[in-house]
Amino acid sequence: MKVKTILVSQPEPKVENSPYFELQQKHKVKVDFRPFIHVEGVNAKDVRLQKIDLNNYSAIILTSKNSVDHFFRVAEEMRYKVPEGLKYFCQSEAIAFYLQKYVVYRKRKIYVGQKDFADLSPLIKKYKDEKFLLPASDQLNADAPQTLNNLKVNWTQATFYKTVMSDLSDLADVYYDILAFFSPTGIKSLFMNFPDFQQNNTRIAVFGSTTQKEALEHGLRIDILAPTPETPSMTMALERYIAEANKGK
Repeated sequence: MKVKTILVSQPEPKVENSPYFELQQKHKVKVDFRPFIHVEGVNAKDVRLQKIDLNNYSAIILTSKNSVDHFFRVAEEMRYKVPEGLKYFCQSEAIAFYLQKYVVYRKRKIYVGQKDFADLSPLIKKYKDEKFLLPASDQLNADAPQTLNNLKVNWTQATFYKTVMSDLSDLADVYYDILAFFSPTGIKSLFMNFPDFQQNNTRIAVFGSTTQKEALEHGLRIDILAPTPETPSMTMALERYIAEANKGK
């Protein structure tokens, strides 16, 4: 069956040269964007209930742009004056760059990993006497706690924000040829909003093994899977599928 419409369960890209827009133009398909999940901040009162006093930490580990935003939001709500000597360990260059929204980069102690959380290990090990705070979501990947425990450093995890399922009731009577998912929570959101969802001719695209597992557990048929050696990104996987499905269009 040919593909004419795709719903991507993420916010619309803010860059003009997004591969999704190229996909749309090249194959003359309609691509819509709608987050199936969103992030909500945990208020300072609830952070305090986790026995968190920001004055007790000399280093902050930041794993996403959300963790940056919500650390500084909670700090402001707690009237905590962020000291210039505070150390920041950023999982990637993009997160470190984003940190400039809140601090003067050249005046701060910022340590940057390559990409994966484990890449921070040598840097954290070098400063193993610090007291580390990991401001995170309620759905933190297991690799972060595992890595920190293996390093035997003094660290604390705190929930500064939560992943919440979005209200999708306005999509009840809307049909798409392909639904693209990027997290297990996105799949859960689909079934929370539409408990009687029937896949029928809808093609399901999933990114990552945990998303794949969640989809299968909900009885979905997976038609498009990424990443693979041939299609390392979702857009590449979609393009390959559409090129085949729309052949001779």
